[in-house]
Amino acid sequence: MTRCLSRWITAALLWVALASLTHAETLAATVERWGLLGSWSVDCALPPDRDKGTMLTYEIWPDGRVMYRRNFGEAKDESELVSATVNAEGLLNLMVYFPSLHQTREFGLLLSKDAGLRAIYNRSERGEYTIRDGKYVKTGAPTPPQRRCD
Repeated sequence: MTRCLSRWITAALLWVALASLTHAETLAATVERWGLLGSWSVDCALPPDRDKGTMLTYEIWPDGRVMYRRNFGEAKDESELVSATVNAEGLLNLMVYFPSLHQTREFGLLLSKDAGLRAIYNRSERGEYTIRDGKYVKTGAPTPPQRRCD
C-alpha cells in the first residue's frame, strides 16, 4: 500500500511539473500564433511619448517567458505576461503582472489586417475598467488602432 501511494505521489508530482512546463510553452505559442510579437504604436514615425508615440513591445525571452515592454519616452517599464488565451471571436485575453504598479491587469486585444491592433478592454484585478467595449471609460472615445512598427 505504501509503495503504491509513493508511486502515485511521484506520478502526480511529475504531472504537475509537466503541466507547468506545458503552460509556459502554451503562453509563448499562443501570442506567437495570434500575431502579437513585435513592437506596436499608434504612430511608429513619432519618437516614444505618452501620447501617440507610445511603443509597446511583446517578446519571448530565451528562458521562455513572454515580456511586455512599454516605452513612453521619459519612462519605460517591463512586465511579464501571466496568461494568454484566445476566445472564439479572436480576442486575445492577456494577464500581465506590473511590478511597478504592484498589480495584475487583464486586457483584451483584437487584431485585424485593416484596422491593426485595438484594445477592447483593460481592467484591474479589482474589476475597475480603464477601457471597456473598445472605448476609454473616462472619455468614451474609441481606442485608436496600433500598427506594427518592426
